[in-house]
Amino acid sequence: MATYDLTPRIAPNLDRHLVFPLLEFLQERQLYPDEQILKAKIELLNKTNMVDYAMDIHKSLYHTDDVPQDMVERRVEVVARLKALEDAAAPLITFLQNPNAVQELRADKQYNLQMLNDRYQIGPDQIEALYQYAKFQFECGNYSGAADYLYQYRALCTNSERSLSALWGKLAAEILMQNWDIALEELNRLKEIIDSKSFSSPLNQVQSRIWLMHWSLFIFFNHDNGRTQIIDLFNQDKYLNAIQTSAPHLLRYLATAFIVNKRRRPQFKEFIKVIQQDQCSYKDPITEFLACVYVNYEFDGAQKKMKECEEVILNDPFLGKRVEEGNFSTVPLKDEFLENARLFIFETYCRIHQRIDMGVLFEKLNLNYEEGERWIVNLIRNSKLDAKIDSKTGTVIMEPNRPNVYEQLIDHTKALQGRTYKLVGQLLEHAQAQPAR
Repeated sequence: MATYDLTPRIAPNLDRHLVFPLLEFLQERQLYPDEQILKAKIELLNKTNMVDYAMDIHKSLYHTDDVPQDMVERRVEVVARLKALEDAAAPLITFLQNPNAVQELRADKQYNLQMLNDRYQIGPDQIEALYQYAKFQFECGNYSGAADYLYQYRALCTNSERSLSALWGKLAAEILMQNWDIALEELNRLKEIIDSKSFSSPLNQVQSRIWLMHWSLFIFFNHDNGRTQIIDLFNQDKYLNAIQTSAPHLLRYLATAFIVNKRRRPQFKEFIKVIQQDQCSYKDPITEFLACVYVNYEFDGAQKKMKECEEVILNDPFLGKRVEEGNFSTVPLKDEFLENARLFIFETYCRIHQRIDMGVLFEKLNLNYEEGERWIVNLIRNSKLDAKIDSKTGTVIMEPNRPNVYEQLIDHTKALQGRTYKLVGQLLEHAQAQPAR
């Protein structure tokens, strides 16, 4: 189902090294011809220093043991440049590898710079060399070394723009090493800077938020608490506005997070309005499924979309993560998604009907009669459904659901508090933006 592949939209918002895991996934799923994927890899590698990897792919693509002369010459250049950068940064690297010397560093960057210059003859040139060496290591595919050097560079750097660039590099390196806890910390640190920094143009700030959200997909769909945190980030006004104006395809991931996260119902209602508004700018089976259930109340359409959603999830690099269990591999998010999708159809269908024919209902849920009956019994048993089964007539009878006045009051109060907080934030932001008089 390459029709719904978002890689062409996502890749321009990623560092080129982050595109490789996406291409690996697409190659494994065979969504595109193998030759096309290998050519895409070589095109990416030509802009990095991973020459040995490029040589290996060239051999696989053209079924030969020979490599072009320009690749051989490029490899010689990379090795020589790496050695030169290593020599330039050597005094500072030697210092950082000495535990006793590192203890002399303090939180005050200016003190550190003066101390390094006075005692170790390490100045701005060596600090800049450390950045260039770390960047070169990253381009060579040594993400562990790059992450360490970029962290140490940021502790000494006094240039805010260069420090921000190093933080992006550190985040990319942690993602590629699959250090999800550390990557999440760097992501939050980067978000704070983006939200508080004064950009030369509002468009630059919006673009930074879009990049951050794209990079965050690797973390949120691998971190244990990621599906909750993606809602916390993407559903913030500033970030949701950026999605709607410049990256509507990210609605797929926010929609999926809402579907598999049952504790987000108040925010979910507002999100449905976004889905409804943006149907013209972006739609795929996952967003269309929500529109069928909550906007159009078209249950036959929801049933068809649910089948398509399964294929979309299996072929999406972020949603289709496989887990090996013995001799089998499963896609946990797919099963969780389908279970909750059925529950969404069922809940909405039950609001409209008081007595429901189980045969008709199970057809809409893509379940056979036996599976469907067991599913409803489990819902009732687990107190997720206020209903009873009439076996003689083959129907589910819904109990009247009268809203609790106190719960409604609490919900409205919570919503009021959230809107007040949002309004105060906007007023403060507007006040700070006003030039001092």
